[in-house]
Amino acid sequence: MSEVFDLTCELIRRRSLTPDDAGCIGLIAARLERSGFRCEHLRYGEVSNLWAMHGQGDPVLAFLGHVDVVPSGPEADWTSKPFEPNVRDGKLYGRGAADMKSGVAAMVVALEKFVTAHADHPGTIALLLTSDEEGPTNLDGVRRVAQHFRETGQRIDWCVVGEPSSKQKLGDLIRVGRRGSLSLKLTAHGVQGHVAYPELAKNPIHAVASALAELAATRWDEGNDDFPPTTFQISNIHGGTGALNVIPGNVVIDANFRFGTASNASSLRERTEAILEKHGIEHSIEWNLSGEPFHSPEGGKLRQTVIDVCRGLCGIAPEPSTGGGTSDGRFIAPLGAEVVEIGPVNASIHKVDEHVALDDLERLPAIHQAIAQRLLG
Repeated sequence: MSEVFDLTCELIRRRSLTPDDAGCIGLIAARLERSGFRCEHLRYGEVSNLWAMHGQGDPVLAFLGHVDVVPSGPEADWTSKPFEPNVRDGKLYGRGAADMKSGVAAMVVALEKFVTAHADHPGTIALLLTSDEEGPTNLDGVRRVAQHFRETGQRIDWCVVGEPSSKQKLGDLIRVGRRGSLSLKLTAHGVQGHVAYPELAKNPIHAVASALAELAATRWDEGNDDFPPTTFQISNIHGGTGALNVIPGNVVIDANFRFGTASNASSLRERTEAILEKHGIEHSIEWNLSGEPFHSPEGGKLRQTVIDVCRGLCGIAPEPSTGGGTSDGRFIAPLGAEVVEIGPVNASIHKVDEHVALDDLERLPAIHQAIAQRLLG
């Protein structure tokens, strides 16, 4: 049907489960090299990363995406096979159709068209891709590339992330920031014993229950103009020995804070520890800060450019939001870049029968090309 449709289908056919890029990055690098891009392959462990540049000097406009996808789940639950692109009722179906192989394809096509029209554009236009966005740690993806950029002095002024951000219509919402994510693995210690002799044991589940209730009920902050209030959620509780008549010696609780700039990771850790101490919980905690909050302020050049492009090409004034999960933009923002996310509707991401509307797919390259045109054209 079109270049972006064909490339999206080719990417969907590749079973690129984290961290395997299944050849997606090589395919894209070959295309961009034919358009005059200089491609640097940054391989860390099993993870493939691509940094492709055209032009030189400042300012630097980078487009950011990932080629890896989450597992499909039982393929029998899908109406059509998840790794065979299928068109039905004006939609393209397949794992990664929305998150985010359509976005990657759109950025590639937009960059090709932009440099063809503006071979001598000012500054640098670039594409950064990884095969480690959907994984549990993201250690060797954009996080590691950002560290490499710090060491080499590579700057980025503006970063457009192609993650699916829209709610109901293409361009109705853009991400102008993301909350920080602080996870914890809390182990409450007790004494194992027989349930018939509780006086000879110490049940850590009973001991920690009141502390968990207080943690869940605590109002951590009130948020601010840029971010909603901090949230705390328990995601899992692991306890027991497998026997119904044994009091466990330990119980493990997994939980997560999503926080804006009204709090910080240090204060959340300190307040959590204080609550556990107040309840007399014998415990140990493993903390993992996977990203600090970041925000592109109102009036930022990239933010205003994306808003203007959405108004012009989508006929809608996008809602600026800092909600949702995390994205790889959290690793680029600390480099000093203004980061904005714009992409297709996210309603089907990670679900059975994931899809992207064909009309949206065809408009995506024009959005990215228009952003580049306004900033570097």
